[in-house]
Amino acid sequence: MRRPPAAPTFGSAGMSSRISPPPSRARRTQGLADSTFDLLVIGGGVTGAATARDAALRGMRVALVEKDDFGSGTSSRSSRLIHGGLRYLEHGHLHLVFEASRERRLLLRLAPHLVRPLGFVWPVYQGARVPRWKLAAGLTLYDGLALFRNVRAHERLSRPQVLAHEPRLRAEGLQGGARYFDAATDDARLTLANVLGASEAGAVVMNHAAVRALCFDGGRVCGATVVDGPTGSELSVFARAVVNATGPWSDEIRRLDRNDAAPVVRGSKGVHIAVRRERIGNREALTLLSPVDGRVYFVIPAGPLAIVGTTETATRAHPDEVRATQADVQYLLDSANAFFPGARLAREDVVSAWAGIRPLAASAYQGRGGANSASREHVVSRSHSGVIGISGGKLTTFRVMAADVVDAVERELRLGHRRPATAKLPLPGGDLGPLAVERSAALEALGSGGTLAQADHLVGAYGSRWREVAELWRERPELSRPVDGELPYLAAEAVHAARFELAQTLGDVLVRRTKLAFQTADHGAAAALAIGEALARELGWSGEQLEAQLRDYSREAERIFHVDAAEEPASANQRPPAQRAAS
Repeated sequence: MRRPPAAPTFGSAGMSSRISPPPSRARRTQGLADSTFDLLVIGGGVTGAATARDAALRGMRVALVEKDDFGSGTSSRSSRLIHGGLRYLEHGHLHLVFEASRERRLLLRLAPHLVRPLGFVWPVYQGARVPRWKLAAGLTLYDGLALFRNVRAHERLSRPQVLAHEPRLRAEGLQGGARYFDAATDDARLTLANVLGASEAGAVVMNHAAVRALCFDGGRVCGATVVDGPTGSELSVFARAVVNATGPWSDEIRRLDRNDAAPVVRGSKGVHIAVRRERIGNREALTLLSPVDGRVYFVIPAGPLAIVGTTETATRAHPDEVRATQADVQYLLDSANAFFPGARLAREDVVSAWAGIRPLAASAYQGRGGANSASREHVVSRSHSGVIGISGGKLTTFRVMAADVVDAVERELRLGHRRPATAKLPLPGGDLGPLAVERSAALEALGSGGTLAQADHLVGAYGSRWREVAELWRERPELSRPVDGELPYLAAEAVHAARFELAQTLGDVLVRRTKLAFQTADHGAAAALAIGEALARELGWSGEQLEAQLRDYSREAERIFHVDAAEEPASANQRPPAQRAAS
């Protein structure tokens, strides 16, 4: 086994040394073909990325492949929260709340740029399913399960105090409420940070590389046949152990292992909408009970927008094609208008709407409660051929899930157990100084044309590595220009995404390295050409290739953000074949 890399060293100001770009795609492709790995991880969502990082830090030779882009599935379509799971208390999932609360505390320290404290107001109205006494008891237990080490203890609020915090809330029937703390994150960039951490620990990581088949030796899995997306070429990747971390696609990989494999994942669709925050007027986040069905949902500040979500409904849509429907959007609009009647939100106020599938473990469903009461506990399994699978879980607990998977790999390979380093080692960019100092330095680097919003964005997205972006506009001053009139993104970020963050397509940049696609009504179409030209220079695209990228992005945006009239169930002959869909 390879020795683990040394922990990074920091200078007197707490800054990491200059980071080298990852190996070129050609070098990584060659590395996949020429090596035998200890572990091949299939699936580049947050769980697969964290598994690759954990295993590499324990000294294993690791490969990670993802059929689309890192975090392109559920890991970029969440509520963008790192939370203890207050609503899970209602279903008695105390262990999960304790575990998630611990992970929230760790991530606030290990990735302070990507995981930031967020205050929540929970108003209580007359006749609510959760009365004030029950909410107070639940929040006391919530603080206790966090060992009273949350950002701040909850506080009970009177009716006037609730309205002082959120003056545009509906006053009629309001009895009081409470304020508590969780944390917000950028889900796609949190996933990417784990990918980059895996790469810097020695893993070979590859996006746009689909698994077409598994390889076997004497009935035991020994790798996979992988198709390189940009070239269409096939290569065999050999490994002593294989992990299936493909989330909603898990059963497709299981069928590559054994074509009659029983399903282990039950998908639940979650839909979010984004509207202009000024329309709602929320100051912080809110936890609310929908008057439609009593389900908990959130209104979350996200820069100039407010995110409203989420739904939780059964779906038969294939994960590649899941989208919001008009009924989903109307449910969220009705739910928001019930508490913010002055907003008068209508369909035309929706900037974007998107859907993801929660890959809940089938064994987690209890009784008749459906997905809403299904446990978010994760399950690690092993197939007869030796494929190790992970199902269930939630974004907040990705590090624990990864550690459990790597423990299983160690047992499979009969290796001595090593404690994961991920509980102490900051994620890339997490080794930064005080946020106020970093923002000030970034604002100074931006010069006279820079804004506080741009500085805050740079530090929030890249942490201590915002300086790598600044170096690009120092080399080419034209890269300091904004790519959108209202949003803080700079042209330099497109170049940085290609050079340092493994971006290969326009969608990689517009949807996942930035949030432009979510934050604009045209889903980034107006900025696509400028970003495409920056990427073309960096990646060597021809004019024809740039045109193809623009067309491909238009289709990708339509696939993700189009709102369907009604959900179309995916029949067996409509679903993409496992060879193409396997991530």
